[in-house]
Amino acid sequence: MTEIICISPVDGSVYAKRPVLSKLEAVEVITSSHLAGRAWRSKPLDERVSRVMAFVSKLVEDPNAAAEQMSWMMGRPKNQFGEFQGCVDRATYMASIAEQGLAPHIVEDSKDFERRIEREPHGVVFVVAPWNYPYLTSINTIVPALIAGNTVVMKHAAQTLLVGEHMKKAADAVDIPAGVLQNVFLDHATTSELISENYFDFINFTGSVGGGQAMERASAGTFTGVGTELGGKDPAYVMQDADIESAATSLMDGAFYNSGQCCCGIERIYVHETVYDAFVSRAVSIVSQLKLGNPFDPNVTIGPMANRRFAAEVRGQIAEAIDLGAIAQIPSELFPEDDGGAYLAPQILTNVNHDMRVMREESFGPVVGIMSVSGDKEAIRLMNDSEFGLTASLWTNDTDRAARLGREIETGTVFMNRCDYLDPAICWTGCKNTGRGGTLSFIGYQNLTRPKSYHLKKTI
Repeated sequence: MTEIICISPVDGSVYAKRPVLSKLEAVEVITSSHLAGRAWRSKPLDERVSRVMAFVSKLVEDPNAAAEQMSWMMGRPKNQFGEFQGCVDRATYMASIAEQGLAPHIVEDSKDFERRIEREPHGVVFVVAPWNYPYLTSINTIVPALIAGNTVVMKHAAQTLLVGEHMKKAADAVDIPAGVLQNVFLDHATTSELISENYFDFINFTGSVGGGQAMERASAGTFTGVGTELGGKDPAYVMQDADIESAATSLMDGAFYNSGQCCCGIERIYVHETVYDAFVSRAVSIVSQLKLGNPFDPNVTIGPMANRRFAAEVRGQIAEAIDLGAIAQIPSELFPEDDGGAYLAPQILTNVNHDMRVMREESFGPVVGIMSVSGDKEAIRLMNDSEFGLTASLWTNDTDRAARLGREIETGTVFMNRCDYLDPAICWTGCKNTGRGGTLSFIGYQNLTRPKSYHLKKTI
């Protein structure tokens, strides 16, 4: 591969392309990051915080231009571009807890001994970002990594390859020192070589399970830390005491926003049998009112999927499920813009079961399956019948019940009466094939630093 090419899902045209770096060129970039880190980490914490927040402010100066670029690159409706506000919110919170999150743990400070544990930056952090929310997912690591004294090398997905350039320009404009935040265009082979030869000190990867496995294989034996957020098949459970209107409205948004291309999007819903019919009826009514089309049309609520092959995978899951007895609740004639390519109509499937791929494998598209359950025991069994564990959404008026059930669910985050949300004050993490590690919160700082212990005897 000599170029990375972004094919726009809007019209199939080549939107952007960039030459990939050779291994030698990439090594030069990483080496400059190592060198820059010596001065960067020595700066006072408040200065690093100030410079990083100036970078974030510069980054989000022109949301209209960024929204248009994102629509061309990955198809999200322009009127749904909200990543910049999320970047500001997350960066602001991480800056506010930096002193606390990086503070040393004092064991003893007496006339005889000083014993403490400090947090030491890893060095060069390699951030490999996905295409679905490239600003938000990378900011989750970039901001706390820089504040903690690391330098960062970014690699963005081909589908959103211009995002890294935008971030680098923003950093340069506010005098983030040369080498502290860098952007690279790399092919998979060179990426793996650089990791296996120990050029990075920590790796944060957001993407597919296969991509995460490739990162871990490449890093095997290097003792380089790898944090991953991989696939998801996030479930929701609507209990008999739930507010059906609120649950249906929020869960349909969680399932179909961004054409279902959300890390923590809702992909399967279990509804108590006593409220099942009412929930399905309301969900179908909500989804039937969505509008599929060109992402620059202000009335459109679902744009094309980011790539034709992603849409083909979802179509395949839907077709297989229907062949096995699933019932499609959304008539195809409601969405004539479905072109058999990247533009894919939303679909709700009922009469589904876990023999169907659409209820087991990650769809990452505008489809959700809804099953009736007899109660908590069956719901928990089905929610845990998955190789993934990112978030789970519980709908009830009973907080104690939600907390009790939450402890039984194999997941990274438990939501009650909301979904598809990220709170920077709590750790963003997963289990099983969703990956390991965590970003944001004080734990984000812990993962982007290493402990260093001091045992100082004051008397001889």
